Amino acid sequence: MTQSDDIKISEDRRDALRYALAIGSGAALAAAMATPAAAQTQADNTLDRIRANKVLRIAVLPGELPYFNKDLATGTWSGFSIEMANDLAKLLDVKLEYVESTYGNSILDLQANKIDLGFALNPTPQRALVVDFTNLVFPHPFGAMLKKGLEAKTWADINKPEVKIAVDVGSANEAVARRFAPNATIKSLKSRDEVMLEMSSGRVDCVVNALVLGLTAIAKNPNLGTYKILASPSVTIASGTAVRREQDKRWRDFLSVWIDYNRGIGQMREWFVKGLGLAGVKPEDVPVELNI
Repeated sequence: MTQSDDIKISEDRRDALRYALAIGSGAALAAAMATPAAAQTQADNTLDRIRANKVLRIAVLPGELPYFNKDLATGTWSGFSIEMANDLAKLLDVKLEYVESTYGNSILDLQANKIDLGFALNPTPQRALVVDFTNLVFPHPFGAMLKKGLEAKTWADINKPEVKIAVDVGSANEAVARRFAPNATIKSLKSRDEVMLEMSSGRVDCVVNALVLGLTAIAKNPNLGTYKILASPSVTIASGTAVRREQDKRWRDFLSVWIDYNRGIGQMREWFVKGLGLAGVKPEDVPVELNI
C-alpha cells in the first residue's frame, strides 16, 4: 500500500464519519422540532461540544508506558493512548488538549467535565457507578516472568510447592497468584521494586504480573528471564476507555464502534506494540497470544 493509498483511506474514513454525524444531527433536529424541551438536553452532550469547540480533551498520565510518555525536553506526548487520541482527532477534525492526571483522578476529571475521554482505565463495578465505559479496548492478560530454564504454559505448571513466586502485597498480581497458584510458595513484598530485586537475585523462580508490567521490566533488565501469558484458565483484566455519564450516548457509542473497527483491522495491536517500543520492548517479544 502506497502513501497516497493511506491518505485516500484516511480521507474516506473522515468523509464517512462526517456523513454519519450529519445524519445524526439531522435526526436530532427533527426530534427538536417535535419536542423542544427534550432537544435542549440532547444538544448538551460531549460529541456536539467537541465538534463545536474543535477540541478533544484527554487525560494524560506522565510515565505510564506504554500508554503515555512525555518528552521532558520538548513537551511532546507519545504512547499507545496518544496514538489512539491522534487518530480520533483526525477523524473528528479537531485539536487535542492534554490534561495531566492520574488513573484515579481521570474518573474525577470526567465527572468535573475537565476531560472528554479517559484512556487505559480498567472498567470496575465501582467506576461503572459514576462513569460510562466504551467497548473493550483489549483484555490485559496475566502471566508470569519466568527465570531462565523454567518452562511454564499453564497456571498448573507453577502451582507447585517447590515453585517460589514473588508478588507485591495487596495488588491484583497477588490476588491472581493466590487464586490460581495457591500451592506455590508465595512471597508478598511491599513494592514492585522489591519484587524485581527478589527475581534478579534468584531468590524466587517467577513473578506473577500483568503483561505490560512483565514485558517492560524484562526490557529494562533482560536477566530477569522471559515473560509468558499463562493459560488454563486465561486470566485478564479489561482495559478500556471511560466517558462522562450523560443521557445522550452518541459519544460513547461512536467510540465503541471506532474501537471495534480498529481492533478488527489490526490497528490497535500496531499502536500497542509501538507504545511498548518506547519502553524498550521489541515487537518479537510481544506474545502472539495477546488478543488486541
